[in-house]
Amino acid sequence: MSFRLAAYAVCLDEDRVLLARHVAGNGETTWTLPGGGVEHGEDPFDAVTRELLEETGYHGVIEHLLGVDSRVIPAAVAHAGSEHQNVGIFYRVRVVSGTLRAELNGATVEPTWTPTAQVAYLRRSSLVDTGLALAQTLPLTGHVPCTPVGGLIQH
Repeated sequence: MSFRLAAYAVCLDEDRVLLARHVAGNGETTWTLPGGGVEHGEDPFDAVTRELLEETGYHGVIEHLLGVDSRVIPAAVAHAGSEHQNVGIFYRVRVVSGTLRAELNGATVEPTWTPTAQVAYLRRSSLVDTGLALAQTLPLTGHVPCTPVGGLIQH
């Protein structure tokens, strides 16, 4: 089983959330939150703002630790073809400066402020729903039930 520790930014502006389109190696795209893998020796607190800048051109300030999500993706649907565990740490991040742009030479393109009401109609990663649920409910445990995967929602 492979393992990935990642940090994600939930950036909200009134009734909009900042999303970016992730392009998989096979050309398939899904909408996702800005964020990604924590590098060896890196603090997730630093990783989330680094990833936000890399993927969107925005500088952000962490306002709140929202929670942690751990899920195992079955081999049958995992991109690598083997079982994979992803542990995601979600932060509420406020954009403070920068100019919106796509990631340079990366797999994340088209960062977009998206009305939250439209999220349900997008082909998206389950982490979008998890991040929004954490931001909207602020559970004391920092945990919400796993987002069911299917239809427009992908692992």
